Amino acid sequence: MSPITIAIGATIVGLGIAPQDDVVRESVDLIELNHFYDEHGRLVFDQVIFYDWAAGEARYNVRAWRLVKNPAQLPQRDWRLGGYSAMWQDGEQIRYIHSKSIRETWTQYDPELVEREYLPKERRKELRTVRMNRPPAANAQIAAPSLPQPQATDPTATAAIAR
Repeated sequence: MSPITIAIGATIVGLGIAPQDDVVRESVDLIELNHFYDEHGRLVFDQVIFYDWAAGEARYNVRAWRLVKNPAQLPQRDWRLGGYSAMWQDGEQIRYIHSKSIRETWTQYDPELVEREYLPKERRKELRTVRMNRPPAANAQIAAPSLPQPQATDPTATAAIAR
């Protein structure tokens, strides 16, 4: 690498122009990939449920869940860190969730709904939300300034002007 390339790279990092890591990274104790089937054995939906271990209760409590909308959301083996991870676009942010443990279940009930009996949604520790300070997208429409609206006029006056 040339000294000029190194100098430019050091300048960019020094000025804080380096790209921001917009990925929200979190760790949970267990990831569950659940396949929910109806009474006829047809797949209704797939969901990923994230759990934290509650030592005082000696059980896993649901932290959050997401419907699987794209196969890219499915948890994958993380050979670099060990365990499993899932990464996907979650609203305005990209999420990366890591866990040492995973389980895959096939049920005719929704485990997340059952877990609400043990820990109501309002008491869950949800996934973090990080506000991203991004510039507006290039294709975002900029609101045009509002033009003054014509006032209601007398129809006879308008007819006189048109003549």
